[in-house]
Amino acid sequence: MSLDVLAIGDTTIDAFIRLKDASVHCDVNRENCMLCMRFADKIPYDFVEEIPAVGNAANAAVACARLGLSAATRVHVGEDENGKKCIESLKKDGVDTSLIVSEQGNKTNYHYVLWYEDERTILIKHEHYNYSFPKLKEAPKWIYLSSVAEGALPYHKEIAGYVALNPEVKLAFQPGTFQIKLGVEALKDLYAHTEILFCNKEESQRILQTKEENIKALMQKIRELGPKISVITDGRNGAYLQSGEGSWYAPMYPDPAPPKERTGAGDATSSTTVAYVIKGLPPQEALLRGLINSANVVQEIGAQKGLLNTVQIDEWYAKRPSDFKATPI
Repeated sequence: MSLDVLAIGDTTIDAFIRLKDASVHCDVNRENCMLCMRFADKIPYDFVEEIPAVGNAANAAVACARLGLSAATRVHVGEDENGKKCIESLKKDGVDTSLIVSEQGNKTNYHYVLWYEDERTILIKHEHYNYSFPKLKEAPKWIYLSSVAEGALPYHKEIAGYVALNPEVKLAFQPGTFQIKLGVEALKDLYAHTEILFCNKEESQRILQTKEENIKALMQKIRELGPKISVITDGRNGAYLQSGEGSWYAPMYPDPAPPKERTGAGDATSSTTVAYVIKGLPPQEALLRGLINSANVVQEIGAQKGLLNTVQIDEWYAKRPSDFKATPI
């Protein structure tokens, strides 16, 4: 069976530690906030919950699989129990795991999520893997590329080369921290072959190395790097999309209830948008479905439990508020 989506990146196990004895201190603009706990003391917590097979690429693969697409992921794990947990979790969600690499002598990524109120601070440690692009019998319709560990520039050049040689394959790019750090020049071939790029406002400014505040201008500058479509999210202010057809703004879907925590909200928006573009919707309409999925993800712990299927997305869209629409800007 040919693949609709091949998601490439890293995966991890997230250990959610629910804090109850902490505080947050911010400047007057509610920026530069610091999570504070007593130093050199024993601090109680409510509970800890392990969630396997998360991370941008794995989350995208699961989202697409739940929406009825054929999805596989190329991630690297250690040949250890945590790696087995990740593979089994992805299989349960209908993701093709045949392209996953289990590296002997290496560890699976394991992150600690300090969860306080409805936000989280993540302690990350990316293991270094021997990244390589898989040998594919048949080209996927889309490649969804996101966060990998530092030092993987050759891997990105492999991916860019594959897309260049297979122009029928469309590339969705959701750059992670280290990919942004590499800089535009190092990844210029990747940007040049990107169909749709996803980032938030602050990430767009770092990619472009600018202090520009106007999101429409930021989207245009992103598209000048090569992506045909740029999507920029701005937290609770909503999301923006620009293509050759124009620019649109979409508000956030109202939270059904106060969010539990916000891990995976951006992944849900991005991957669901790609899924509905594959299904044939115009990008601005696909974005609305992404925002619906994002609103439901934050109702659960972790990035995947709240991901919806197609029937559920349709139900939420049918009862949308009148102002939940893509508005030309």
